[in-house]
Amino acid sequence: MDKNTLLAVILSVVIITVGFMVQNILWPKEEAASQTAQTEAPSTTAAPPAGQITQALPAADQAIQAPLTGMIVPVSEEIRDETSALETDVLSAVFASRGAVLKSLKLKEHNEEGDFVEMVNGGSSGEAAFEFAFGGPDGIPPVDTVFHVRRRDANTLEFFRDFEIAGYENSSFRLTKSFTVRPGEYLLQVEITLENSQNKYLPLNFNNIAYTLSYGPQIGPAFEKLDGRYDYRNFYAYIDGKRKDIPVDEGKTAELEQRAGWFGVAGKYFAVLAAPVFSDYQVRFSSKPVEGLVRASSFSISRPVIRSARNTDTYRFYIGPKVVDNLNIYNAAGENAFGIKDMNFNEIMDSSFFLGWLEFLLKALLQFFYSLVHNWGVAIIMVTIVVKILTFPLTQKSFKSTSRMQSLGPKLEELKKKYKDNPAKMNQEMATIYKREGINPMSGCLPMLLQIPIFLALYGLFNNHFDLRGAAFFGWINDLSAPDSILNFAPVTVPFLGWSDVRLLPILFVATQLISSKMMQTPASVSNTQMKMMTYGIPVVFFFVLYDVPSGLLVYWIVQNVLSVVQQFVINRKRRLSQE
Repeated sequence: MDKNTLLAVILSVVIITVGFMVQNILWPKEEAASQTAQTEAPSTTAAPPAGQITQALPAADQAIQAPLTGMIVPVSEEIRDETSALETDVLSAVFASRGAVLKSLKLKEHNEEGDFVEMVNGGSSGEAAFEFAFGGPDGIPPVDTVFHVRRRDANTLEFFRDFEIAGYENSSFRLTKSFTVRPGEYLLQVEITLENSQNKYLPLNFNNIAYTLSYGPQIGPAFEKLDGRYDYRNFYAYIDGKRKDIPVDEGKTAELEQRAGWFGVAGKYFAVLAAPVFSDYQVRFSSKPVEGLVRASSFSISRPVIRSARNTDTYRFYIGPKVVDNLNIYNAAGENAFGIKDMNFNEIMDSSFFLGWLEFLLKALLQFFYSLVHNWGVAIIMVTIVVKILTFPLTQKSFKSTSRMQSLGPKLEELKKKYKDNPAKMNQEMATIYKREGINPMSGCLPMLLQIPIFLALYGLFNNHFDLRGAAFFGWINDLSAPDSILNFAPVTVPFLGWSDVRLLPILFVATQLISSKMMQTPASVSNTQMKMMTYGIPVVFFFVLYDVPSGLLVYWIVQNVLSVVQQFVINRKRRLSQE
């Protein structure tokens, strides 16, 4: 290994390390930067006007009510506590009549440890999704009474219950919560209807808030930790045509002060995105701890005072995978059963900031080969071969240059001895030899430098491409989107490193990298102790840097190393035969 190659390798380590730092910015880490969140401009994709008022009010009732202080209680009646389900080809939702809440929503096309992925993770707290509370998120606890339930049709469940305000005459009103799904879609439509028994404003005013609807306390799949690489839970909002991160410190809350096209919480592969079909609402994101959960990630939507006798608020929730085909159908009314458009749910997808174009090309190539062989691991190998073929002219020139420099080793050693006291003269003579032999000493850098952008693009691809989630290759490689493991010794961890698994692929990577580096050595580097240490030390450094990267990335690099070894072996063999 000459000095130029050494510099290239050192530079590569730096670039890859910095690349991981950039990835952690693009795919945010577990902890956010600050407690509060503010938006800058209202959404350009604003929903239709607020609250569908269906009954006009007498002029005498137009005054704004004072804050309500009475206790809201259900009208006394006997109702059976039961569960009900909505089932489609892609969703399985279970609702409880107590509270009219969503207890479970499983994605039937996506697996999690022998079961379907669960998108309502309540821990041991008993919390559920779509809890309803009168007033704001810090006010009265969620309604926990039992509702009547009826099935409006095969795709819609309706829960209703009459309430009254203690101490107020003629204050009864009805709360109805309905849930609608459609076959083949991950959208759940929620309607909240409040209807007064009198032709007056609904008697609900808690510091200018009527009610709060929440989703939480956590979305699936289950996790042991969130490190920003293997998985994460972050809050987002689509504002002014762009997806924006909403930073929320662990155990804190943050307010969204302006309207958004949608908002919600997302992980690496799944998301819950809310889009109210009215413009007057307040949103709070929360990561306050919940019993039985490593971390909670919930959000709530508060509805201001309702100035009508009857009001229906419609909410649309996308609850499903971060897959472009599933998200894009809500951009065109004719492609979804709800007839909605311009939702821009697809903006929740993660992509590389500066290498997105390369990631897109590699993804298309990977999907093409998978369509032929139906094995993602084999598809990765085929992509590696294509990349090797495309870069062959440059790497061939580089390897030949390295091989010729090896043959010049004795001459270069003589120059070093002859001009050891005159470095300037020695460099001049070496430059003359390089020019005469047609050798570019910098060409040894090309193979390594050429791999850096490809490596970073593949890291983003393997780390976020949904189809690779849980994709097995063979043997112990059962998930190409995650690190491999041949032995897990958790909860014990390696001090300072935090490792709790023995991984074979990083070891194979180091072995193939050492062989490749050995074959690239020149006689000068063999005799140079410092160069020898770097030759063997750099792969070890890479071992620690790449220990926890997706196994698909290491499969790529190991195959790349093997192909490089074969290529260099052929070149070295031809050179020896030509010298005989």
